[in-house]
Amino acid sequence: MHSYLSPLFPLYTDEVKKMRIVAGNFRSRRIEAPRSDQTRPTLDKVREAVFNRIGPYFEGGIMLDLFAGSGAVGLEALSRGMERVVFVDRSMEAVDVIRRNIAALGVQQVSSVWKMDWQAALRRCQREALRLDLVYLDPPYQRQPLAEVLIRLEASGLLADNATVIAESLRETVLDEQVGQLTKIREAVYGISRISIYRKESES
Repeated sequence: MHSYLSPLFPLYTDEVKKMRIVAGNFRSRRIEAPRSDQTRPTLDKVREAVFNRIGPYFEGGIMLDLFAGSGAVGLEALSRGMERVVFVDRSMEAVDVIRRNIAALGVQQVSSVWKMDWQAALRRCQREALRLDLVYLDPPYQRQPLAEVLIRLEASGLLADNATVIAESLRETVLDEQVGQLTKIREAVYGISRISIYRKESES
């Protein structure tokens, strides 16, 4: 996923160099990370912990991987049974890396890659009448619009009943417990990162 680096978190640690799919159909397959210092991939151990909390496996569904970076989170979801993933990033380097990772795993038919910002991505999702079951939000740590993204996403009408929304932020960033019909159900800190998990209440 995509975010700007904190000076506390150098990009090329051994863990980032060894990025891989953690579980599922593509378990242990290596994936590429953007080399730019403008991205901070989510580490394998964090992805494993997150998916263990929300799954760990899926029986279909549509995911939006917003600020996708390497596409690691969306590819992990596909490996674990997600039916389709839309990857969004405004960086051309990130988009190129995502496309290479998708091709390496042979999941082109169930993947869409959009080079655009998050506002344009939500509008396109609305035009395509998508109903999202899972959304991962990881905007740049140093200038995160997470509160605004959550508000716009919740109001967009894109979330299916019981959809899960996961927001990754700096550990110091504490998000609201309730955003419209989104309720924070879990929260955990991993190193410098805070993971906030929301569930959309069923309209029925």
